Amino acid sequence: MKTTTLILGCGDIGTKLGSELLEQGHRVIGVRRHAERLVDTGIEGVSLDLNDPDALETLPSADFVVYVVSADHFEEEAYRAAYPDGLKAVLAVLAKHKTPPRRVFFVSSTSVYAQQDGEVVDEESPAEPSGFSGILMREAEQALLEHSLPGTVVRFSGIYGPGRDRLIRQVSEGRIAPASPTMFTNRIHRDDCSGVLAHLIRKSADEESVAPLYLASDSDPAPLHDVMSWLAKQLKVETTEIIQSPLRRRASKRCDSSLLIESGYRFRYPNYRDGYAQVLKKGGFLKPERA
Repeated sequence: MKTTTLILGCGDIGTKLGSELLEQGHRVIGVRRHAERLVDTGIEGVSLDLNDPDALETLPSADFVVYVVSADHFEEEAYRAAYPDGLKAVLAVLAKHKTPPRRVFFVSSTSVYAQQDGEVVDEESPAEPSGFSGILMREAEQALLEHSLPGTVVRFSGIYGPGRDRLIRQVSEGRIAPASPTMFTNRIHRDDCSGVLAHLIRKSADEESVAPLYLASDSDPAPLHDVMSWLAKQLKVETTEIIQSPLRRRASKRCDSSLLIESGYRFRYPNYRDGYAQVLKKGGFLKPERA
């Protein structure tokens, strides 16, 4: 009998994850508001609003559940609905199923860390966020970790990849972060997000040990200035404008994914150069060489 994985919030990362699980022989059910977007993916689409209590009662049973929902807006109300409230409601329904899931995975964020002076953070580091997004994400994490259902939280750092090219566009406009003070940035390619989740689901399916919490970020925390300088060189643009205002709101930390690597995961894009080279090439950002 096929292993069934239910992906709640089956958008970009969820669809990529679904395709990987299908290759592994899973049955994959994807839930999103408009499931017609999953046509021709091989994923069984279910149109459902996760904020609708009556609709939630129709959630199908599955061996594994991945909660990878995105907030509609960067506002406190939207974050509360998407993360702590949404996840708690889903867990309550799943717990009532005749056959509850073997494990629930919640996709969280490194925004739960408040460290901002270049500290190295891992799963043991204090997670004491001050902003509403981190506070509500942390509340959702705790709801899963304290629930009777087996659960694992995966904290992704800054996700980039196809369609996630904001930094590339900033650099292409001649903008760059200052070299000083050093502002560390942590990144993970979209394909590694799906790869990490597929890896942990595979370990769970094989009844191997899976930790309750993983930090998932590539192996190369780097100063934002260095990342943008490298991009400028690839794009052959001269940066003339120093970005200031957004940096005052950014935390500076260095994410350590050693626990994930020790579990057997190997990053497809272990540093920003490998990952952005793929995005630049696939996205058509590179200028053709002159003959």
